[in-house]
Amino acid sequence: MTDPLPPAERLRAALAGLLDGLPPRQAAGAVERLIASYRGSTPTDAPILRDRADVAAYAAYRMPATFEAVRAALEAFADAVPEWVPAGHVDVGGGTGAATWAVSATWAGDRPVTVLDWAEPALALGKEIAAADPALRNVRWQRSRIGADLTLDPTDLVTVSYVLNELTAPDRARLVDTAATAAQAVVIVEPGTPDGYARVIEARDRLIAAGFHVAAPCPHSAACPIVPGEDWCHFSARVSRSSLHRQVKGGSLAYEDEKFAYVAATRLPVRPAGARVVRRPQIRKGQVLLDLCEADERLRRTTVTKRHGELYKAARDADWGDPWPPSTEPA
Repeated sequence: MTDPLPPAERLRAALAGLLDGLPPRQAAGAVERLIASYRGSTPTDAPILRDRADVAAYAAYRMPATFEAVRAALEAFADAVPEWVPAGHVDVGGGTGAATWAVSATWAGDRPVTVLDWAEPALALGKEIAAADPALRNVRWQRSRIGADLTLDPTDLVTVSYVLNELTAPDRARLVDTAATAAQAVVIVEPGTPDGYARVIEARDRLIAAGFHVAAPCPHSAACPIVPGEDWCHFSARVSRSSLHRQVKGGSLAYEDEKFAYVAATRLPVRPAGARVVRRPQIRKGQVLLDLCEADERLRRTTVTKRHGELYKAARDADWGDPWPPSTEPA
């Protein structure tokens, strides 16, 4: 029987009750420490996730956001390689496996999947959570140090999400090179901060040098037109807030927006977007302002008005991160 729940709901259901028995103050304290660690600029050579309490707090607080950010990146990538489905997936530094959930949500079917992480408690809990998704019940959860000595078996897809900030610059370079050697496609996601964007651009440059084509978000594989230090490229994914989110951050909204930067690149032929909406569209009376990164390697603001007819309707529906113009191919 097919599970009627969409992947995001199934993940939330699997996470429900994860913090039962853990004092709320302890859970909130673990989350606050983890936030400081992941947003910090000092690389660490020890696992950030230390024990069951840390991992439970991380999973309940961060997995939904990581899932939504990675899924958004993967969907943009899938649009650029519509006939391709990965036959295998390795998630490097995958922790509790949010990216494996995102891959499963993007491409149906079974495939060999390996999650590599050096935190044994994260792997153990990830396996427990994955039991809720039939497509993930045979995932291989392998303890591995994510650093200069990492080796990867050949596979179709390698994901690296929210990992590069934990590594030194030389280890980041080696990890990207190792992924490029092993995989047909590499998707890297980092926090949507100036530093996260800088790490993504660094990885993007290395992937292009290795012979990869950028599939998303960029509409080209040339140099990024953003001037370093003046701006940065990032996107946003809507995430439903759990009770733990509200406890840690306060406020009453039922959602929050996860800001992320990413690059999806492949050795396969790609059909990237003609342009990408790189800021939230501004809807005004009778017109929509779109900030676009375009295929001719420039940033441009375009105004779509009612005189544009169907294109104006599409512009009103356009979202930050969407391709532009919208596809005219039948669904």
